[in-house]
Amino acid sequence: MNAFSDLSMKSDEVLRVELEEFRRQHRDLDEAIGALQAMGSGDPLTIKRLKKQKLQLKDRIAYIEDRLYPDIIA
Repeated sequence: MNAFSDLSMKSDEVLRVELEEFRRQHRDLDEAIGALQAMGSGDPLTIKRLKKQKLQLKDRIAYIEDRLYPDIIA
């Protein structure tokens, strides 16, 4: 079972809490990547891995937002 199918079994309140946590982690990764790039001493492979984690978090955030706030066309 993948991570996204696990989300379908959770209540909206749990998803809201997880959404905030994922957003915080996304911001933290963004700051870490920026700091490594600004110092110029960041290992390119490490930066690439952090960017991949950040993208995975972005996908999870989008999935949860779509579940919590469906796009209903009136």
